[in-house]
Amino acid sequence: MGRFVWIAFAGMLLQFPSAAALQGDGAQTAGTDKPPASVSNVADDSTPASDSASADNPSGPSDSTPANGAVRLTAPDYAPMTFSERARKYIVGAFGPGAIVRAAAGAGIAQWKVTPKEWRVGPEAYGDRFGSIYATHVIREALEFGGSLALREDNRYFRSTDSGFFKRTKHAVTSVFVARNEAGGEHFAYSRFVAVAGSSFISRLWQPPSDDSGGDGAVNFGVTMAADIGWNFFHEFCPRSLTKHFKVH
Repeated sequence: MGRFVWIAFAGMLLQFPSAAALQGDGAQTAGTDKPPASVSNVADDSTPASDSASADNPSGPSDSTPANGAVRLTAPDYAPMTFSERARKYIVGAFGPGAIVRAAAGAGIAQWKVTPKEWRVGPEAYGDRFGSIYATHVIREALEFGGSLALREDNRYFRSTDSGFFKRTKHAVTSVFVARNEAGGEHFAYSRFVAVAGSSFISRLWQPPSDDSGGDGAVNFGVTMAADIGWNFFHEFCPRSLTKHFKVH
């Protein structure tokens, strides 16, 4: 299991926030006159920005298209993430309780299915499976942090403003494919998909022969995306006081 811990640690160091970037973000923040994000802009832990109309816009969030026509503006009072918020999201997502629970559950399922078969069963085998899944997750978080920072994407999950089980379920599923830009517009979540694909195929490097092919990497990609949908469902329907402790995206 130790080798997987070192792999995860290396993945963390590859994308850990640099001092220069932090200073750059601080300078950018200091040079703006925007007020801090209101409570309504915090993902998952509070009511999303689109829950209510602003005082200056009683008709509610605008559905107008920006001049370039690239994305649809969905949250006029949306506040983009600062660098410190992105760094905190990365650290909590990679090393918080949600990541541990997710890796432990995945290792339990793999142990039950005896996958990969070369690792067999027993406490040591479970440790190998846990370490492998956790290392893959840390690499995914590192890649997503770097990609979202470069593309200025916000991959946080925002609860649905609709009522009804089916509408909220649809929102939980489709949110896996969506990220926000700094204006609050929605577009395809490039950084998330690249990170999941990258970690799925990088993890083939330490897998035994029965699970080290490109096809196995593709299967891992699909399973990870399905797990993300499951976590979105959890964040959507569980009490906010519980979900705020289990952030992984």
